[in-house]
Amino acid sequence: MGIESKINTIFQRFPYVRKIVKRLYQSIFVLVSRKRESYGNLVQLTPNDGNEYFFGYYDKSPWDASDRYVLCLQAKCTWKDVAPKESANIVLIDTENNNTMRILGKTHAWNVQQGCMLQWLGPDFQSKILFNDFRDEQYCSVILTIDTLEERVIDMPVYSVAQSGDFALTLDFSRLHRMRKGYGYSNIPDKTMGKLIPESPCIWKIDLISGNTTPLLSYNDFYKFETRKEMSSAENKVNHIMISPSGSRFMVLHRWMHGQRKYSRLVTCNTDGTGMYNLLDDDMVSHCNWKNDDEIIAFANKKNSGVGYYLLRDKTNDFKHLWPGLDRDGHPSYSPDLSLVLTDTYPDRARMSSVYCMGENEDPHVVAKVFMPFKYDNDTRCDLHPRWRRDGNGLCIDSVKFGKRSLFIGRV
Repeated sequence: MGIESKINTIFQRFPYVRKIVKRLYQSIFVLVSRKRESYGNLVQLTPNDGNEYFFGYYDKSPWDASDRYVLCLQAKCTWKDVAPKESANIVLIDTENNNTMRILGKTHAWNVQQGCMLQWLGPDFQSKILFNDFRDEQYCSVILTIDTLEERVIDMPVYSVAQSGDFALTLDFSRLHRMRKGYGYSNIPDKTMGKLIPESPCIWKIDLISGNTTPLLSYNDFYKFETRKEMSSAENKVNHIMISPSGSRFMVLHRWMHGQRKYSRLVTCNTDGTGMYNLLDDDMVSHCNWKNDDEIIAFANKKNSGVGYYLLRDKTNDFKHLWPGLDRDGHPSYSPDLSLVLTDTYPDRARMSSVYCMGENEDPHVVAKVFMPFKYDNDTRCDLHPRWRRDGNGLCIDSVKFGKRSLFIGRV
């Protein structure tokens, strides 16, 4: 295990102390290190016009089906607040016309890690986009037709959208904001504050055709499912919903805070709320992604195998430890043909973040490295969140290598 991973593991139970130790540790190495140059064939896609640009999370592609148009957010400031109430512009970039930008609209519900869930809407991933907003004093989602700018407003925000484009799953963004800064929205106070295990729903299913919303699972459902003793005196939440490629199942992280100790388990479930399965319950599981309908890649600390990336088979105990030497948390995703995996790292002791690309049976190789200024740290950090071009021949990252959030593209 690398020294950064050891430090992170030792102070896992003491997050505030961990932040102080990490900052001191990195400050020393940044002072003595000269490795602030970027590495890799990265090209800046967004302009240096005083604004900040970013896309959001790693489980979506900013490219449309033709790989010509790229979506992103344009904001004034992303380093002072994790979920600003100021609006951000929805921007479309034409990569075949000198990266000309077109503002499609605005959002008032966004955060610095996942944006506003901006994405191309399936099944064509070309004619319509979807994003979250805050209108009439409530969160919502907007389906926007690119050519006409015609809008259709759904009365709930989305978290994960099926590739078919006909339904989505969502959660309580206000509770998420309070319990995990940078992932929820700040517009509405958390009505469940003070409740360890709220009686209310925690996951809803949204019919994107009719607009109807149905409660799917409650916090109690997760608490009563293979209950652990720490849950009863802990604040429970859910996060990181991801729908499988066919739309038949979804995964979600069930987390509970017991004092300063954070527990996580990976649960999978049918998209009608049945068939819950406790896929990974070794206290720590972080970023995940579907490989296909039956397999999930996850970064976790398995009790008998250690920290690293694991390929898990849904509804079984089968797993494979991938790249045992790669023990730094990141954001993994499979290429469209499933032959390669992209992932990244958080800043190392010299504040350098890396992007890796590899096959399951190959050693990881570095695609790019970028320096991360201290201005972007902790909850307002700029994770790289590498994402695939739809043809599998390129990638996109968010980076602050030139002092502001920007989109960069490159080849794998």
